[in-house]
Amino acid sequence: CKISIQFSLITPTQSSSKPATLLCINMKFNLSLVAVCLAKSAAAFSSQALPPGVVNLSSSAQRDVFTMADWAASFGVQQAEGLQLTSYDGQDYFAATQQDIPAGTCVMYVPSDVVLSSSLAAQEFGGALGDAENQLSMAGLQEKIPLFRLFMKILVEYGKGEASPWYTWLNSLPRIYNTGASMTYACFDCLPPYAAWLALTERQNFVNFQKASKYAPMNEEIVSNVTILKWAYNVALTRSIDWYGERYIAPMVDMFNHGTETEAEISYDENGNCMVYATTDVYAGSPLRVSYGDPTNPTPLFASYGFLDETSPATFCKVMHMKDEMEELGYTFADLLFYKDTGDISPQVYDVALYYVLKKSDPSLADGFYQTMMSGDEAAKSQYHEQYWQYTKEEMQKHVDGTLRDLDKWSTKANGYDLNTHPRVPLILAHNDFVKETFLNVKNNLDYM
Repeated sequence: CKISIQFSLITPTQSSSKPATLLCINMKFNLSLVAVCLAKSAAAFSSQALPPGVVNLSSSAQRDVFTMADWAASFGVQQAEGLQLTSYDGQDYFAATQQDIPAGTCVMYVPSDVVLSSSLAAQEFGGALGDAENQLSMAGLQEKIPLFRLFMKILVEYGKGEASPWYTWLNSLPRIYNTGASMTYACFDCLPPYAAWLALTERQNFVNFQKASKYAPMNEEIVSNVTILKWAYNVALTRSIDWYGERYIAPMVDMFNHGTETEAEISYDENGNCMVYATTDVYAGSPLRVSYGDPTNPTPLFASYGFLDETSPATFCKVMHMKDEMEELGYTFADLLFYKDTGDISPQVYDVALYYVLKKSDPSLADGFYQTMMSGDEAAKSQYHEQYWQYTKEEMQKHVDGTLRDLDKWSTKANGYDLNTHPRVPLILAHNDFVKETFLNVKNNLDYM
């Protein structure tokens, strides 16, 4: 990617290539990596005590974001004029612009030397992670190995303290996360089954990472400290993106927040450099947001990233008891939606509900409906829906009314928790309120159909 705009570190005459100062900066960082990060894999792990100056992971520790921004600039990270990190509360930071930015502008560039990636981590560690990765494979988590490599890389850099080239970035990160991995079983008891299942899956993934880390020649003080391990897991999970099967973290780029409607997108070139481009005209005073995942259903983001996207237009309809029928018809959770503001129901929900009803009452009719669905005969499908509509409606009303009762029960239970020991209660309640508002609108529509 050739950055054609003027950045704060580039003079107009240098805008078509990296300036000489940037080349010197990159050389400095490369030498640091040679000396510290690309040592033999045996030296990457240590059984010695942690050095002084490791990142303070106390919940009261302040994030040092602005020192990190200076660090990033000194190591070649470039950003468009007017782009800055902003915070309303000193805890959550996001990218915003103070100047108009045209669509197509490259708003941030992070050189590959600053980027952490699962493939480079594997090269650095050599075969030292083999036993640990085998443990993940035996647990059915083969697809999580790239994330695990980043997790281990973060642990190693944490263990180096201030000697790590990434110390300043690590010290800018949140200490507290609200992800599923950080939740307790008391949290899961207050969530709808779908949200609880996703959050519990993240917690189980963390537990498997924790177990696997014991098979790597890692500093014993680190692998025995659940607080450090959970923090590193959350950093790897929430700050990285998947790019063609690999996981990447680009410091500074990881400060871009998620949006249902986005203003920017992230890409990597063949050399591992990271670029962020404006996808639309962005006006001064506006945030620049990227997509973390499906914007139509906030619950997966809630479980993996620990926030609720209240601008999401819909949510999964929570028919976990119809999961088998959903999968048999070739649908996913993302297809079965209730829309928050209108109370509309996606057509796929009706298909699954009818199939579920027919399987319970008349397997031969269910098989006929299934064959109709597989053949794509829309006219025949419509006839099934018309003939058995009343049964479908009753099943849907039963599900919606039952979920609304359960939501009240779950939220009442959450309200009884002590916030000092259950700090994620406000997020859980906000999630349940989002679902409740959606279901009330759906109920209103169903009752008048």
